[in-house]
Amino acid sequence: MRRLSALLALLALCTAGAQAQQTKLLTADKHNEYGLVYTLPVTALQIEVTATRTLRKAGPYYQYAKRFVGTENVVKADAEEWTIQSVKVSPYGVADAENRYLMQLKPGQTSYICVDDNGMLRAINKEIAGTPLTRSSSETSPLLKAFSGKEYLQYVDEDFLASQSSAKQAQMLAESLMEVRDAKISLTRGTAESMPTDGKQLELMLKSLADQEATMTAAFVGTEQSETVTRTFTFTPGKAGKTVLFRMSDFCGFVDSDDYSGEPVYLTVADVRQGELPKDDKGKEKELPKDAVVYRVPGAASISLSHAGKTLWSGDVECAQYGVLFGLSPTLFTAKKEPSYAVFNAATGALEEIGTVQ
Repeated sequence: MRRLSALLALLALCTAGAQAQQTKLLTADKHNEYGLVYTLPVTALQIEVTATRTLRKAGPYYQYAKRFVGTENVVKADAEEWTIQSVKVSPYGVADAENRYLMQLKPGQTSYICVDDNGMLRAINKEIAGTPLTRSSSETSPLLKAFSGKEYLQYVDEDFLASQSSAKQAQMLAESLMEVRDAKISLTRGTAESMPTDGKQLELMLKSLADQEATMTAAFVGTEQSETVTRTFTFTPGKAGKTVLFRMSDFCGFVDSDDYSGEPVYLTVADVRQGELPKDDKGKEKELPKDAVVYRVPGAASISLSHAGKTLWSGDVECAQYGVLFGLSPTLFTAKKEPSYAVFNAATGALEEIGTVQ
């Protein structure tokens, strides 16, 4: 096995037109000079962050809420608040242009390799399905109907509009609110002067009264709305250290790492552990077989995300870039009687499984 530079163009032809994260089989023949090209990965992280956005709007008559609607639990000032609820971290492989290899076969040998659309090695002498990483775009749940704080005006009369006293307006609005509540009770009990002719009409009338009640009540107690927002970030771990992945603003939510309107969300790489070569029975590191089929023995690092002094997520992640290169003898896969197969990890390039082809 040796590094390849002359056949890189062939790799591009082999993977052109493939769908994202799909796999395909490469076989050796005259057109590729019986050489199968593959690439090892660098491990990257997909980081999916979900936050709740809460909007609070004060009602114009919040100071009269206790007097006219009997509650002190009111919104007194407009506000917007963002709270990070959850973080999901998923490692995935990115083709490493510095680690491309050639598995050289001879005419008549039937071994084949399975690679993804970027040419990264997934298996030898075995076909496996692609393992696409779900890269979600920014997602926002439907925001509740936005309140301007003036919706109650559709239910007031000329006397209300003519009044210059906020206390008087609050009193008239409270009286209208009581009338709506009384009407609801009468319909529910069947004592209203004009009862609906059927159940559908009753349902519509009750809904209309409920909407009026909610709108007029909001003029006193205010409103609070929430929505869920998800953003996806990518990061490739390197040296140990801390970096600002993004920032969280109380006014704009997710903002770029260099936007100082928000508080930083840090990603920390720590306790980097290098991969180790396998050892023989005597504890001596094994040597790389001649013309080996090269793979990664990954290392690992501790990864954490934090915001405002609180840890959002932490865990140990195996990474190809902290690993070492080792390999398998190509004769394992070209034996005529009992050829072997091997399966490799899509994110780290590590050997996951080896066995005999059935």
